[in-house]
Amino acid sequence: MHSLLEKLFKKNGIDSLQDLSDEERKEFDRSRLILSKEELTVKEIKEFCRIQLDIINGRWSDYNIDHSKKSELIPYYTVYNLLLKAIDGPKIAREAEEKRLTALLKD
Repeated sequence: MHSLLEKLFKKNGIDSLQDLSDEERKEFDRSRLILSKEELTVKEIKEFCRIQLDIINGRWSDYNIDHSKKSELIPYYTVYNLLLKAIDGPKIAREAEEKRLTALLKD
């Protein structure tokens, strides 16, 4: 357990995780996850970018948003899209090379 959480438990007179309510347990698990994470994984970065792209697409589809506000989203869309392409670049290159080599085998 992280020392900050241990100090908080001690301060509040909590001896073990079993003393927590369901809601307190969820909060503890959330805090523990945040405190234990050093870096994002590539998978998490990809998921974040996809979510952001979905949000932007949703705003672009909203007829109640002014066109100037929509155009302000273009740089964000471009960056998130480029990040995804950069992350997937080696995979796409590998797949293309596999197709090329498979085609050579058929000749």
